Amino acid sequence: MKRRSITFFLLLVALPLLSQAREGIGKLTSKPEQKQNVFTFTTDKAKVQLEFCTPDMVRVRTSWDGSFEPNEEYMVVQYTWGPLKVDLKKKSGNYVLSTEKLQVRVNQNPLTLEIANQAGDILSTETFGQNGGAYKNGTVVGTRKKLMPDEHFFGFGERMDFTDQRGKEVNLNVGRGTLKPHIIGAYNVMEANYAPVPFFMSTRGYGIFLHNSYATRWDMGNSAADSYAFEAKNGELDYYFMYGPDFPAILGLYTTLTGKAPLLPRFAHGLHVGTYSGGTWGHTEHSSTQYVVELVRKYREMGIPIDILHLDSTWRMFGKSGGNGATSYEWRETMKDPKSMFDRLYAMNMNMVGLHVRGRYDNGTTLNLLDQAREKGMVYPEETNKGEFVNFFDEKAVDWWWDNAVMRIASIGAKFLKTDEGSAFGREANESKKVGPTSPEAQKLHNIFPIAYAKAPYEKFKQYNGMRGMNHTREGYAGIQRYPFIWAGDWPSEWQYFGPVIKAGLNMGLSGVSYWTHNMGGFEHKADPELYIRWVQFGMFSPVAHVFGMDHPGYKEPWNYGEEALANFKKYDQLRYRLIPYIYSTAFQTYKTGVPMMRALVLENQKDVNTYQVEDQYMFGDALMVCPVTTKGAQTRVVYLPEGQWIEYWTGKTYAGKKHYNIVSPLDQLPLFVKAGAIIPMQEEVQYDDKKPWGAITFEIFPSGTSSYDLFEDDGLSEKYQQGEYSTTTVTSAATANGTKVTVAAAKGSFPVPTRPYLIKLHQEKAPASVQVGTRKLSAVSPEQFASASAEAYYYDPQAKVLWARAPKSAGATLEFSITH
Repeated sequence: MKRRSITFFLLLVALPLLSQAREGIGKLTSKPEQKQNVFTFTTDKAKVQLEFCTPDMVRVRTSWDGSFEPNEEYMVVQYTWGPLKVDLKKKSGNYVLSTEKLQVRVNQNPLTLEIANQAGDILSTETFGQNGGAYKNGTVVGTRKKLMPDEHFFGFGERMDFTDQRGKEVNLNVGRGTLKPHIIGAYNVMEANYAPVPFFMSTRGYGIFLHNSYATRWDMGNSAADSYAFEAKNGELDYYFMYGPDFPAILGLYTTLTGKAPLLPRFAHGLHVGTYSGGTWGHTEHSSTQYVVELVRKYREMGIPIDILHLDSTWRMFGKSGGNGATSYEWRETMKDPKSMFDRLYAMNMNMVGLHVRGRYDNGTTLNLLDQAREKGMVYPEETNKGEFVNFFDEKAVDWWWDNAVMRIASIGAKFLKTDEGSAFGREANESKKVGPTSPEAQKLHNIFPIAYAKAPYEKFKQYNGMRGMNHTREGYAGIQRYPFIWAGDWPSEWQYFGPVIKAGLNMGLSGVSYWTHNMGGFEHKADPELYIRWVQFGMFSPVAHVFGMDHPGYKEPWNYGEEALANFKKYDQLRYRLIPYIYSTAFQTYKTGVPMMRALVLENQKDVNTYQVEDQYMFGDALMVCPVTTKGAQTRVVYLPEGQWIEYWTGKTYAGKKHYNIVSPLDQLPLFVKAGAIIPMQEEVQYDDKKPWGAITFEIFPSGTSSYDLFEDDGLSEKYQQGEYSTTTVTSAATANGTKVTVAAAKGSFPVPTRPYLIKLHQEKAPASVQVGTRKLSAVSPEQFASASAEAYYYDPQAKVLWARAPKSAGATLEFSITH
């Protein structure tokens, strides 16, 4: 089995991106056939089909045998498009197809494509030299296009090597590093490929999504300075071309095609903790349900907010066939009375507790699920055995898995799964030498297996729990954003892996995936307390905040790395919880637009070449720029601030944009910047999400000109927001030389926003001359009086240079603060 896997990998490596033996596409031999928005061109060697989906997106399909594959359901969710006006004209023997946004020129001999915007600017062309255009070499299909001098490429999924892939060669095939010992292969940042996405965005204003599930290679100007190419090992040459021209618009098109990320439950934006229940591998005799209960009790007693817990591998009996690489769904003998454990955890206000599984069945001590599943045909068959993988491509097999395996844990309290080892379907697993099925069909399904694997528990638990779904998974491919969330894998607690993990998050965001996380502090090995502190700062400003490790007996629990590490963890966890209204509103923005929470600077600054190589800074939502410190012992770091005005969050110092700065960064301080004009909503300090509407809301405002922010609110649990059952409250700040006016508008929407106090935390250099709410002049009070009372009032903090003011508002009312200098 291992030999087959190695042979497959070597064949992949050997695929030529440009071969003398390749077969081109030939010359056009007849007029195009038109069926609504689909135009089919026939050459002497192939057929090319152009489907205009929207004015700014066209699907390009090429078939050398004259037939096109049926549409699949795992990567793409929308194949039906409305009527669209497309003009077809013939010029000098060539054809030009035009929408209101694009012009696609089909050149006849050989058939090549050239795409321009309506202004006539060439976006992409295959017309150059002798090698441009579509080609086929054996089963390999691909195309080569001209590389423009100013062109850079971003995307490709969870890459840990680079963000800008110009000049690089990129291989996409779900899995970790191969052909090396585990300690190197699993941790090789150049080969790590847990969640590849065959999609990129060009700084010239377009994106391309290769709609093919086979292993792919992308030569982005590596073998030739004037061209780039992409190809798949097999299948159809089928890709979507999308015109932005800005990156957010391209991501909007891509996620319309492959699916928007649904909202997680509101409480899932709080802290997630993983545990080995006191006994990781080699120490399983120490695992116990009591350890788990005491772990959560300690978080509660220490005032460290937490909402979600998952029990990793050692909750279960390692089976007889697959060992720790499969799941028996049988509790380890040390894990006494698991139902009581779940009950006690939920009594401490945990909102969700889940369990780690792998995609293979196994037989335990008394439970023989593998034998049962094989007998009933509920596994995916393999070449040398009856199969071990749950056949997630078969609805009946999924139902059987749920009823006979997952319900054993769901019925006593588990509310979600951590679906691990999705890459092991057709490739050597992390935890064994097995490779699973290797048939031609399995090779086609290998990359989409993680999607089917995540989809099944996401949808089953959503129905069973009666609320939004959530799944925690390591592997993914195009479309995985529909079944959130992804975590970056088990990177060791070493400084050399910290920066690459940040890159992984940036690249995921640039590939349409927003809900992403990592093991803050690292996973294997005991963490250097300084590394733990710096990694936690980054982790609390990640889309999902998740802490988990296997170092026995530390397990990345914050009290095990010293008092300074504990204080840091508590400080940033509490800050994250205060920021949940901002984080949750940003998640809703992602659902609507496809723009991720964690944004590489290039995403909103694609014409600024200074951002192309910034791989360790990012925007967290619209307002906050996060700049983690990734060097041991560093007390400063260089940051790049794009165009505009920026304020250092901790000091209030203002910086001009489009410049680099060296920023003082003491150990307890994450370099954090705020965009001038920012309005950041915060809630009161809490220990967990109580599923009720937020209490008092504070808007922290950094006034500059006129700016606004939309606070999103809904029930936090259901999918009613998808039918429009939510409300938004628009907050506007208008700053002039004479003062600042802050308006909290009436809530718009059907969700009942409660009457509550609204506070403003306004950054300004001097005490105000007066503060009014509507026509009422507010009284100045002391900080103590302001904190202890709930009446309308204000106070100015001269040291922090912050004005605090408060007033109540009902949902339908408008609240207007007027501050004069």
